[in-house]
Amino acid sequence: MWNPPSAELLRRVPRLRTTKHIAAKEKVIHLHFFFGACDWYVAEYDGEDLFFGFAVLNDDFVNAEWGYFTFSELQDINIYGLKIDCDLYWKPTPAGEIERIKDYL
Repeated sequence: MWNPPSAELLRRVPRLRTTKHIAAKEKVIHLHFFFGACDWYVAEYDGEDLFFGFAVLNDDFVNAEWGYFTFSELQDINIYGLKIDCDLYWKPTPAGEIERIKDYL
C-alpha cells in the first residue's frame, strides 16, 4: 500500500457498530482508499483489521454498497506493481456530501 494511514488516523475512526444509529447520508467517512476507478470509504474500524464503509469498484455504481472489508486485503492488492493508496489529505466528511456516494444513499 502506498501511503498507509498513520496509527493516529486509524485511532480517530469510530469503532464498529458505534454509528449504526446514524443515517447513511450522515455517517462521517474518516478514511478514503483508492486505486484506479475503485474507492473504499471508511466509516468504522474494529481497531485491528475490519473496516465498515462504502465501496465503489470499477465505477460500478449499480453494485456499489455499504459493507465490510479488511485492511489486510487492501494492503495485499498489488497489480503489476501498483498498489492501493490512502488519501492522506482526506478530511472527515459526511457520506451525503461525497460526490461518489451521495447519489447512492
